[in-house]
Amino acid sequence: MKCRQQLIEVRHKKLSIRKQCDLLRVSRSSFYYEPCEEKPENVEMMDIMDKHLIHHPTEGVESMVFFLKDRGFNVGPKRIRRLFKLMGRETLYRKKNLSKRGLIHYIKPYLLRNLDINRPNQVWCTDITYIPMKKGFMYLTAYIDVYSRKIMSFGISNTMTTKWCVEVLEEGIRKYGKPEIINSDQGSQYTSLAWNERLTKEGIQISMDGKGRATDNAWIERFWKTLKTEYVYLNPSENGFELFKGVQNHIAYYHQKTHHTTKQKPEDRFHKFNWKQVA
Repeated sequence: MKCRQQLIEVRHKKLSIRKQCDLLRVSRSSFYYEPCEEKPENVEMMDIMDKHLIHHPTEGVESMVFFLKDRGFNVGPKRIRRLFKLMGRETLYRKKNLSKRGLIHYIKPYLLRNLDINRPNQVWCTDITYIPMKKGFMYLTAYIDVYSRKIMSFGISNTMTTKWCVEVLEEGIRKYGKPEIINSDQGSQYTSLAWNERLTKEGIQISMDGKGRATDNAWIERFWKTLKTEYVYLNPSENGFELFKGVQNHIAYYHQKTHHTTKQKPEDRFHKFNWKQVA
């Protein structure tokens, strides 16, 4: 929808805005609508919570209420719960599976337990994380090859949609070939019809973390922590373009490391692979 709106020219010589909206099937109300920005105080609180939760992921709404009140913010559980949802945050602890009935058909078992991961493109993991900027915030998704720790593709967006996740996946497949298994959490993007149909069409097995199981997708979580502590928090970006370039440069640096935590020997790491041949 946003792409279609960008095609509309306000001062077009021949077509009125009404006619352009009709041709592109965009409602005029959505064209004129400007979404309200999040309050600066809320953005400040989300930044503080993100930095705290990257090291203490088990703390929940009540803990954050006391944590922020101690820092001078007048907040309650309802507000923190809304900000958690906006950030895509979920407290990590064991609990009953309360997934909506409409999505339960697309929830898949965890396939990586006791699996011998011994080659590239055997298993990729993916997730979405909140990225703070100087003004506002964005979302980042990425795919990491578990064996090599190589970031196969990444994308930045201001919304968390299934279409966006699929587009970033397709970019990684074009560059490096497709994996045998993709592991994710049970978020709405991954328990959707579009996600499941796309992976099934490619012949990719779908694996999902157990509900509340933080360690099931530890590889991508470890990368988020590295990216945020070593780049994002130290270099807050002015806009999405600057953020994309900065993340791209940091990933290039990340790929040069030879001491990632892994069971494989350093000489067998991804810098030895010819990824063009793998693709």
